Amino acid sequence: MTDTPFSGNDFTRRDLRVLLLYEWRLGHRATEAVRNICGTMGDGLVSTRVAQIWFKKFNSGQFDLNDEPRSGRPAEIEDDELLKLVEQDPRLTLMGFAELLGCSHTAVKNHLKQLGKSWRYGVLVPHDLSALQKKNRVDICSLNLESHRNFEWLTNILTCDEKWVLYKNQSRKRQWLGKGEVGIPEHRELRPKKIMISVWWGVRCIVHWETIPKSSTINGQTYCEQLERVALKLKGNQDRVYFLHDNAKPHTAFVTKETITNLGWQLVPHPAYSPDIAPSDYHLFHSMQHWIDGTKFKDEEEVKSSISDYFDSMSLQFFKKGILDLPERWRQVVLNNGAYII
Repeated sequence: MTDTPFSGNDFTRRDLRVLLLYEWRLGHRATEAVRNICGTMGDGLVSTRVAQIWFKKFNSGQFDLNDEPRSGRPAEIEDDELLKLVEQDPRLTLMGFAELLGCSHTAVKNHLKQLGKSWRYGVLVPHDLSALQKKNRVDICSLNLESHRNFEWLTNILTCDEKWVLYKNQSRKRQWLGKGEVGIPEHRELRPKKIMISVWWGVRCIVHWETIPKSSTINGQTYCEQLERVALKLKGNQDRVYFLHDNAKPHTAFVTKETITNLGWQLVPHPAYSPDIAPSDYHLFHSMQHWIDGTKFKDEEEVKSSISDYFDSMSLQFFKKGILDLPERWRQVVLNNGAYII
């Protein structure tokens, strides 16, 4: 077998074995060797399992780094075995799978394609949830699902959140590039000019929204002043309010809790680190960002005008869906044992 570099990097299997042997001679453990190699040569280049196999050989006095000669037909790949390896380590490279299965990386690539697998980036999640935080998410979502006989109460939900809006909203575009080409560079400002907006809404429409003055910060007192303004707009239009907001400090301050109680609003429990079950995050702001992507604003008035146009363009069904999706999202959190909904 010739040492042809594998797709995606310039290393052959033998190159990696040389690196593993070097790490072994330095007295490092297999896990430490993987950390050193991947940290300097590229993430995911070699797996802990592959390193352990070779360290075991080195410990027994076997230092031949070449592939053992094979006779007859190429090794058959069992799909079940390959899927098991993928489940154990979805970041393992073609080289790693080939090493563990004793076959060529091309064979592995073909089988993974047949199994519907492709090499893509994983989904970014907001927070590395602890076991306790996952349990808290399950408990609160279960409570919300069981607290009412039906979900008619969702039509009386009022939810709110804040969002930064940039004056210059760049949208990254894919480019057709050859090997070694970097393409047209896209610049990101280190300190972009931006403005914060606060939005309150429910199943029918946007109840109230406002920008936060540059010289101001949202604390418990200013948040309560906002709540009073929202309450005035609701007066005569919505007497019963189930209020859903996140656990930001101004939202959990004593003065805020007191104001909500005085307004007669009922708080809907919401777990920490849970934007995936916050309607503004998973629905409203996600859509709003698409609206402003690629837009450049000269000043605050242009920002306000664009956001106002966006809200006016949304249908009743849009707002209704954002709120009424909550029960299904709560169920998914419970079914996922507290893990994020992807």
